[in-house]
Amino acid sequence: MSETRDPAIETAKRRKTPAKPKGRITMTDIARAAGCSQATVSFVLNNSPGIKLSQQTRERVIDAARALGYIAPAFSALRKPVAAFDGLDGVIGFAVDQLATSPEAVVAIEGARQASWNAGNVLLVAQTMGDAVMEPRAIQALTRRGISALIYMTIFTREITAPDYLYSLDIPVILLNCYTADYAFPAVVPSEIAGGQNSTRHLISHGHRRIATITGEPWMQAAQDRLKGYRRALATADIPFDPELVVEGDWSASAGYAATVKLLALKDRPTAIFCQNDRTAIGCYEALKEAGLHIPQDISVVGYDDEEIARHLFPPLTTSILPHMAMGQWAIEQLEAPTAPGQGRYPITKLECPLVERESVRAVKAG
Repeated sequence: MSETRDPAIETAKRRKTPAKPKGRITMTDIARAAGCSQATVSFVLNNSPGIKLSQQTRERVIDAARALGYIAPAFSALRKPVAAFDGLDGVIGFAVDQLATSPEAVVAIEGARQASWNAGNVLLVAQTMGDAVMEPRAIQALTRRGISALIYMTIFTREITAPDYLYSLDIPVILLNCYTADYAFPAVVPSEIAGGQNSTRHLISHGHRRIATITGEPWMQAAQDRLKGYRRALATADIPFDPELVVEGDWSASAGYAATVKLLALKDRPTAIFCQNDRTAIGCYEALKEAGLHIPQDISVVGYDDEEIARHLFPPLTTSILPHMAMGQWAIEQLEAPTAPGQGRYPITKLECPLVERESVRAVKAG
């Protein structure tokens, strides 16, 4: 049987400098450019011990990573560190309520790990599930390990009532993806309103005026803020808000499918759909294709989150990056000037959700 060759990989092999993908660079991008598996890339970039790889393979991976602009600890000696700070004893705690089911948490931890390792510090991670009994025990276990700072993360962006034990810690505490009403801790969240506004504005700039949106669950702050951004963009462009074009979803592909079917049944159907996460966009794609419509020739689609699947859809999905990697790095950077927990007021830092333009948006058809 003849070997099936991936044209993308063969092209990448022939290039001296791989084409740089839009958005953050992943190990999958490097694997394509280097013509090897993602596992091989991981082994090389993380200097995994006990893995026997040829020097030629290692050099090919490193060359591809450098050409694409990938930032990893392996290159810390060649690049300016993401963060460097004094006063830590080499161990930083990271407590998150959900980890196993959340790619966002993993990305944030990776950002913090990169920044920590660049300065020679180790990150200890604990999953707490927000449990009233086990969470304080988990954080106590981290502090007994001698951590010199704590990053406290929630998987859903929201205001929290910080537990008393966070105020009583004698080490710096940074809040990631959450914040408190008293502004007692440095906190960072995504700029979701601006993200929703930029996504909608992108469609408006392509001539679309009949723009639908499929939301997340309405109790979630991210869904509320992305919808606010959508409405703000319409108002700025003098496009009347039409509640018929807003369909509630639950972030799932099945909800995206059902919502799109509902939108297509409208007498005056939309020319573009803003899906408020990428999984919703997957279902939207399926419903549009099932209806015999082409993306973006008939209807343009925009997603949100920039999950790995977004670049592999056909056509590749225009979407926004959730800046969890940058948020993890930001949290480490704040430790350059540690302050006593609960003894100051800190503004909430909001990081941009950059739009990654791919091939799912086209100018609206004339007439």
